[in-house]
Amino acid sequence: MATYTATINWQREKQATEQTDEQDFLSNQYSRAHNWHFDGGVTVPASSSPHIVPLPMSVEANVDPEEAFIASLSSCHMLFFLSIAAKRKLIVDSYIDNATGTMGKNPQGKMAMLKVVLKPTIEFSGDKQPTQAQIDKIHHLSHTQCFIANSVNCEITVE
Repeated sequence: MATYTATINWQREKQATEQTDEQDFLSNQYSRAHNWHFDGGVTVPASSSPHIVPLPMSVEANVDPEEAFIASLSSCHMLFFLSIAAKRKLIVDSYIDNATGTMGKNPQGKMAMLKVVLKPTIEFSGDKQPTQAQIDKIHHLSHTQCFIANSVNCEITVE
């Protein structure tokens, strides 16, 4: 078993007077910008999604949790795909996934990620070129082995 960590750091921005500062926070008019710190030393600027909390309280350029969720599913799937392809002696030159996620109300009436669609474009080289059926099988195996996909309950498809 492995344990993974992340440190999430948010600080309230100080205004000219403490009274203004408190009022902005209590009226829900505060910045959602924060940082994710990972054990390897990488810091990722994060924020709420502007779809959830309007600008300027959100920072559109920062990564939001919903985007990170989609990216983690796509990345996990890709890493298994590359590993399986290598074991099958298939040379992958590039793998680009324009993944999307759809949020909405789940059957319990709560907001949730309802569906994630992975849309990878993969380029192979070498004499051994896979058939579409072989690629589909590698995607299926990648999905069943992906730790992140095994941890969520939304629909995940590959196009």
